Amino acid sequence: MAKPVFINTLVFVSDMNRSVDFYCDLLGQTIAQDHGDFVQLENGLALHMGPALEATMFGAPSGERSRYGRGNLVLYFETDELEAIFARMPLKTDLIHPIETQAWGQKVFRCHDPDGHIVEVGEPM
Repeated sequence: MAKPVFINTLVFVSDMNRSVDFYCDLLGQTIAQDHGDFVQLENGLALHMGPALEATMFGAPSGERSRYGRGNLVLYFETDELEAIFARMPLKTDLIHPIETQAWGQKVFRCHDPDGHIVEVGEPM
């Protein structure tokens, strides 16, 4: 039996430039494909302009700005340079908490991306 292959996680964004700045400039990710309203990062994360994706999925944009990043999804990254990545976070970043050691011994910090999606960055396990 053929089975589907997972390709990526796609998140709705309200401002592509702001989101690309967050993921590429602050978190050091690299763009694999840029199609304007759709940007695929090399790590498998995809960013899609919300109104355009709503039109594709539902036949028309919602008419009012949908609320993205509802706090029920975590985008998780690992890095050997946790302190350096954390130091790049601007003061205006919606920080959930600074670098903390978790109960399982891993150091992580958590913040929200520009659309409110939870982003967790930790040292490798």
